[in-house]
Amino acid sequence: MIERKITAALVFAIAVQTGGALVWAGAAAQRISTLEDRVDLAHPIAERLARVEAQLGAVRAQLDRIESRLERIDE
Repeated sequence: MIERKITAALVFAIAVQTGGALVWAGAAAQRISTLEDRVDLAHPIAERLARVEAQLGAVRAQLDRIESRLERIDE
């Protein structure tokens, strides 16, 4: 009789732990899905930022050329 109680308690404990693990795994999957969605949204923004930085570098180079020409004219 004691063996049946231990067995039933053990089965119940394993069932509870399995249920908890499944709930945790579901929550983790949801968090991962949310993060993947955020990355998908951020990707185009990162590309645009890279293009803006490249254009800013070109503008700086052009401004340097204009300034050097103006300095030569003043001399």
